[in-house]
Amino acid sequence: MKPLVNYGIAFGICFALLYLIPLDSRALWQPDETRYAQISSEMLVSGNWVVPHFLELRYFEKPVFGYWINNISQFIFGHNNFAVRFGSVFSTASSALLVVWLAFRLWRDKAIAALSGVIYLTCFLVYGIGTYSVLDPMLTLCLTGAMCFFWAASSTNTTRAKIGGYILLGFACGLGVMSKGFLALAIPVVGVLPWVVLQKRWKELFLFGPVAIISAVVIVLPWALAIAREEPDYWRYFFWVEHIQRFAEDNAQHKAPFWYYLPIFIVGCMPWLGLLPGALKRGFQERSSENGSFYLLGWVIMPLLFFSIAKGKLPTYILPCFAPLSILMARHAVILAKSKARTLRVNGWVNVIFGLICVLVVLVALAPWGMGAHTLYDENEVNKVMLGSFAFLVWAVVGIITLFHSERRWFWAGCCPLGIALLVGFAIPDSVVHSKQPQAFIEAVRPELADSQYILASNTGIASGIAWEMKRSDIDLYKSRGELGYGLAYPGNEDRYTTAQAFPQWLAEHRKSGNVSLVVLTTRNETLEEMNLPPADYTYSDGRLVLLQYFKQP
Repeated sequence: MKPLVNYGIAFGICFALLYLIPLDSRALWQPDETRYAQISSEMLVSGNWVVPHFLELRYFEKPVFGYWINNISQFIFGHNNFAVRFGSVFSTASSALLVVWLAFRLWRDKAIAALSGVIYLTCFLVYGIGTYSVLDPMLTLCLTGAMCFFWAASSTNTTRAKIGGYILLGFACGLGVMSKGFLALAIPVVGVLPWVVLQKRWKELFLFGPVAIISAVVIVLPWALAIAREEPDYWRYFFWVEHIQRFAEDNAQHKAPFWYYLPIFIVGCMPWLGLLPGALKRGFQERSSENGSFYLLGWVIMPLLFFSIAKGKLPTYILPCFAPLSILMARHAVILAKSKARTLRVNGWVNVIFGLICVLVVLVALAPWGMGAHTLYDENEVNKVMLGSFAFLVWAVVGIITLFHSERRWFWAGCCPLGIALLVGFAIPDSVVHSKQPQAFIEAVRPELADSQYILASNTGIASGIAWEMKRSDIDLYKSRGELGYGLAYPGNEDRYTTAQAFPQWLAEHRKSGNVSLVVLTTRNETLEEMNLPPADYTYSDGRLVLLQYFKQP
């Protein structure tokens, strides 16, 4: 009983230190976090929870369920960074609870169940995305629920329980569709396919599958009809552009080679990488004796292959693979701990080496005295260099601790990311802050922005950051439409965007009504003179972000 208590304590401590305490200490990143913060803020202000708007423009890239979670978070916690990210944290924590539930249902072992949750929460990719405001944690929650409910339905013997399981499966898939689209239907199908084939469960699948389909339709239909009534073009755009073009066509967004996810998958498994090969091997070897292991293995491999085949790729897409992988690794580690297997020490050495390599990278390549051609830190950022080095040194030190009595301490590896979680927000180089985290800049020029009738920004990430901080959504775009090209194309939005060539005339007309502020993100080594902008009455710069204010003229 004592080890179980220790596992539960480790679970709670890891969650608090990794997922709650650091949330408000890190500035929001553009474009993702500022975008989702602003979309949910506009939903709350307008009261329109059906049609997503971004800077008062139609924004049809995603459905609404993820926004709803973020809306509730902002409604409860207020207008702050914690609230912006808590939707992702809530979804990640809920996925972890489902992981714990499924692990216990599979093997009736409380240690495996608890450690599955610890491993899931501390996998590098899960933690990185789970404390970052994007919609993938919401989709992962839905997909994890779908796979759990399918197993529950398949492992019961009564018709009533099977129907209930398939209803919940459809419910989860429907919410997944409302999170990020029709992938929520495809991923569970490809995930269960190897297990269904091996177990020859086709008859059951075809018999009860329609129940899940009906359940999914019932969940999605009210919102689908509501948005079709308000915006008849939504489903055409969302299906063709956000599904077909994004994943299959030659002009797909974020194109990458087939092997793109391999290094991401490997690094994403840290600090449990030493367990990965054995866990996958065990899952395959037990395909006949432990069909639950093979079910989890298919859930890992098939979505990974699916996203690898797709032309459009982002690191966040493979997040759903880590729920079953965490259970496989937890069970593998518990079995190894009973025999004092050497693999647990290997995992410790992997963490020691990884931590020390990262320390060397910071000190040798990224520091101002580093050997790299483009160092990230300036000469006045020695304190940040030390914090960054110390964050990874914590990783290595924890790895060293797990080398001693590995069979009892191996799960302490979950503490490896603590240094990064608690310190990374204070160790980010100024060069990155000035281009990717606009909140400090906006705070510095808040009086000028508040005194401006019109505000323009050179990209959507900066524009949404300004909108979020200033609590106004009428930020116009200069030079780049970004992802708002579709919304800007609607009649009546012509004045929300201006090109560099048309800006002098636009400025001459609009400054008659009040002050005009233009915020531009310059490219590396680009100067204002090279941008050929009209001379400003006031200019402020903190690096790559520049404010140009033009006073009202009659």
